[in-house]
Amino acid sequence: MYTVMSAAKPLVKEFTEILDRLNAHQQKVLLSVAKTFAQKDSDWWDEISQEQQQAIDRSLEEMKAGKLTPHDEVMKKYKKWLKK
Repeated sequence: MYTVMSAAKPLVKEFTEILDRLNAHQQKVLLSVAKTFAQKDSDWWDEISQEQQQAIDRSLEEMKAGKLTPHDEVMKKYKKWLKK
């Protein structure tokens, strides 16, 4: 039976071989990167300000209400600024 653990074994072996060739500083940097990946995923929503959240919420409400401008219309209006 093919398992995740058996699939990971070659990766762990390769990682260990590479780790042995790194100096102490490089190992610390790699450990820091690994710890970052291992941390619980954070939600970007929680990382933005309340004002940004409110602006996104307002935009979503406008979209639901059909208050949209088609891309073609926007491009026609701003075409003169897009030409070089």
